[in-house]
Amino acid sequence: SNSTRIEADLRQNSKSASQFTRAEVAKHNTEESSWIIINGYVYDITDFAELHPGGEQIIRQYAGTDASETFYDLHRHSVLEKYHPRLCIGKLSDDRQVEITAAEDGSISTVPYAEPAFWRDGWTSPYYTESHKEYRATLRQWLRDNIRSECTELAKSGEYPSIELNKKIGRTGLYAARLGPGPHMKGRNILGIPGEKFDVFHELITHEEWARICGDCAVQDGLGTGLVIGLPPVLLFGKDKIKRKVVKECLDGDKRICLAISEPFAGSDVANIKATATKTEDGKHYIVSGLKKWITNGTFCDYFVTAVRTGGPGIGGISLLLIERSEGLETKHIPTSYGSSAGTAYVVMENVKVPVENLLGSENGGFQCIMANFNHERWLIIALVSSSCRAVTEECFKWAMQRKVFGKPLINQPVVRQKLAAMIGQVEALHCWLESLTHQLHTMPHEQQFFQLGGPIALLKMFATRVSYRVSDDAVQIFGGRGITRTGMGSFIEQFQRSIKYGAILGGSEVS
Repeated sequence: SNSTRIEADLRQNSKSASQFTRAEVAKHNTEESSWIIINGYVYDITDFAELHPGGEQIIRQYAGTDASETFYDLHRHSVLEKYHPRLCIGKLSDDRQVEITAAEDGSISTVPYAEPAFWRDGWTSPYYTESHKEYRATLRQWLRDNIRSECTELAKSGEYPSIELNKKIGRTGLYAARLGPGPHMKGRNILGIPGEKFDVFHELITHEEWARICGDCAVQDGLGTGLVIGLPPVLLFGKDKIKRKVVKECLDGDKRICLAISEPFAGSDVANIKATATKTEDGKHYIVSGLKKWITNGTFCDYFVTAVRTGGPGIGGISLLLIERSEGLETKHIPTSYGSSAGTAYVVMENVKVPVENLLGSENGGFQCIMANFNHERWLIIALVSSSCRAVTEECFKWAMQRKVFGKPLINQPVVRQKLAAMIGQVEALHCWLESLTHQLHTMPHEQQFFQLGGPIALLKMFATRVSYRVSDDAVQIFGGRGITRTGMGSFIEQFQRSIKYGAILGGSEVS
C-alpha cells in the first residue's frame, strides 16, 4: 500500500477542489474518457495518453482504476510535479489509503542515515552549532531554488556552465565559502553567516551540499572546482597587486581560474614536469612553453595557475606562475567518462609571455607551493565523495521502500537489508573520520597542518574512494538495470558509478 512508500521528493504544486468517488472514476475507462487515480488524486489522461513517453497502451490500460502502485514502480514522485497542474482534475472523496507525503525538496531529509548525525532529531555533536544547522538548511534551499534546474539541464546537454551562472554563485558568496575561512571572507555575508564567523565546518557543509546539487559530478566540477584548487596559491603566495585583481574577479564570478599541474609526461609525479619558463633578457617576463593535460575547467578558464620548470631537474627547479589566457595559449576539450560540463582540457602553451610579477612564491620554490595546496584539495575531494556516498545510500533506501518484487517491497529481502547495512556502516565511519580531521584543520595552526595532516588526509582519501567503490557496487545491484541507465529512476546511481574513479585519481593518483 501507499503507506509503505517512502517520503517523496517534491511538493505537489496545486490541488483541485473537485472530489470524485472510485465508482465515478471507474466509469471513465474508454479511449474517449480515460481517468486514473494516483496517490488519491484523479488525473484525466484522455489526450495525454497519446503523448505518454512510455507508449499509449501502457497507460490507457489503467483507465478507470487506481494506478498508484504501477506508477511508483516506474517513476519518481517528482514526475507528478511536472504533470499534476495540467492533468489533475480532483481528489478522491472516499480515499481510504494513506496519502504519500511530499516533503519540500531542499529540506533536511528524514530518510534513515541520509544526513550526518547532528542533523538527526535528538543528536548532538562537539563540532557543530545551531549556526551550522541553519546554514545547511539555507544553503540547500538556495541551491535548489536558484541553480538546480539549470544544473540538471547542463547534465543533459553536456554544455559548459554559463558565465551568468558563475556570477550568480560568486555574488552570493559561495565561491568564497568554498575556500573556507581566511582574509578573503572579511566583510562578506554568506547566506546569513558573517564572513568573520565562517569556519571550516561551514566550508565542509558547503562542499557536502555541492555534491547534492544535481548528482552529476561533471556539472559540479564545472562550477568552481578549478577555483577551489587554483585560487588558494594566489591567495597564499601571490603578490598584493595580483591578489587584489584576480581574487576579486574570480570570487565574484566574473573570471574563472584553474590549476594546471598535470602533463602528458607527469601527473602525480609533479617533480618531473617538462613545461618550461625562461626569463627574457630584460628580466621582465617569462616565456612559457609546454603541455598540460586533464586540467579541470581549463577549456573555459581565464587564468591558469601553472607549474613550470625554471631551474634544473627535480623538485628544486619548479616554479608556479599565474598565466592569463593570451596569445600562444590554446585549450582543447578532452572527452572524459563523467561528462563534458567540467571543461576538462588539454592546454598547449607556445611562447606565452608572462610578467615576472605573476610568479607565485619564489622562483624554483613552486613545488612547496603545490604541496601546500594538496591538503585542502584532497580534503575537498573527501568531502564530496563522502556526501555523494551518503546521497547514494539515501537513494537506495528510497528505492528499496518503493520497489516491489516477488509480491513485497524490496526492503523485505534480507540480502538488500544487508547491503544497506554495509553501506551505512562505511558511510558513517567515513564521515566520522572526516569530521575528526576537519576539527584538526579548524584548530591546528596552518603551518603545522602541512607537516602533520598530509599523511592522515591522504589515508582518508584512499579510504573514501574504497568506500565509494563498495557503495557504488551495492547500489547498482539494488537498482538492477536502472543502475546502469542514464535516465529514469536510477540515473543518480548511474552517474555515481560512472565517476567514482575520479576521486582516486584527482588530487594525486592512488596506486594501492
